[in-house]
Amino acid sequence: MDAETAEHLGYEKHDPAGRGSGNSRNGTSPKTVLTDAGAVTVAIPRDRNGSFEPKLVPKHARRLAGFNEQILSLYARGMSVRDIRSHLAGMYGVEVSPDLISKVTDAVADELAAWQNRPLDAIWPIIYIDALWIKIRSGSVASKPVNLAVGVDMDGCKDVHGLWVGDEREGATTWMTVCPNCTTAESKTSASSPATA
Repeated sequence: MDAETAEHLGYEKHDPAGRGSGNSRNGTSPKTVLTDAGAVTVAIPRDRNGSFEPKLVPKHARRLAGFNEQILSLYARGMSVRDIRSHLAGMYGVEVSPDLISKVTDAVADELAAWQNRPLDAIWPIIYIDALWIKIRSGSVASKPVNLAVGVDMDGCKDVHGLWVGDEREGATTWMTVCPNCTTAESKTSASSPATA
C-alpha cells in the first residue's frame, strides 16, 4: 500500500519532490481484515486531501480474497449457518452475522440458475455418465448419489451438462430421468434437483 500511495501522490516517501505538491502523506489508520490466514491488522496509509483509495484493501472492505470461498465451501459441505459461524469464529477470531453468510451464499444463486438454464449444443459425440456419492444436508446429513453427465463436443472440449441428486440408491429409474435431459438438444442442463456440492 506504500507503493500505491507513492503512485497516487506522484513521489516516493521522503522525496523532496513532494514539497509544495499540494498533497502529502498523513500517517496511517489501523484496520482489521479477515484473510485466509486469520484476522490481520494492517496500517492503511492516509493522505492530507483524503483522496487516496487503496486497491489492495479497498475502503469499507473487511474481508480479503478467499473468505467468501471459505463460507461457500463450508455451506456446500452441508454445514448449518450456526456451524459456519462457529467455524469462522474459531478460525478468524471474529463473529460473522447470519445475514452475511446468507448474502454470500445467495450471491451464487443467479449464477447457478444461469448455468442450469444455458442451452446445449445440438451434437455431443461422447457423453459420460456416472454418480458421485456426496454427503448432502436435507434435514439431516446423508450420503446421496449425485448423477453427473459430462459431454465432449466436436472440438474435444468437455462440458458438464448437469448434476442431479438421486435417492438413497443409484438405479436405472434415476438414469432414465437423467439421460433424456442430457441428450436432447432442446432441453436445458438442469433437472428437478441440482446438486449444491
